Amino acid sequence: MKFRAGLLAAAILLAEMHASHATIRIAGDRGGLIDTYVDRYERLRTSGETVIIDGLCASSCTIVLGAVAADKICVTSKAALGFHAAWDFGRKGRTITDPDATNYLYSMYPGPVQRWIAARGGLRPQLILLRGKALQALYKPCAQHSATRPRR
Repeated sequence: MKFRAGLLAAAILLAEMHASHATIRIAGDRGGLIDTYVDRYERLRTSGETVIIDGLCASSCTIVLGAVAADKICVTSKAALGFHAAWDFGRKGRTITDPDATNYLYSMYPGPVQRWIAARGGLRPQLILLRGKALQALYKPCAQHSATRPRR
């Protein structure tokens, strides 16, 4: 009887360990609506999963940096984060910068990312990329992960 209880406890422990080591890989994500990403990353934060950034993560995708703990994020040599001001459609379908949404977006980033953005003139309509050594100075490099699932 004790043996069965021990086996059951070991199985539960292994299942919990497996769930806490799950990973999400982000690559080729150009962003979208801010609220969609806030909701998505809130669920990701509570899941405890690790995030691997392995390609482009631009615009609203970068909200992951503030939503998920830095120790749960790693970057590969192919990682690139793209930042720009938030925008909306104005009259005649033209895009216009939305200062309130831009401030909201900026406020979600951790301090080191905010300082990097500020040193490059802040969030503006033009895309600025954080990659290479500058990115690796802010986030740990990824160890080899064999089993990952793509971000939904």
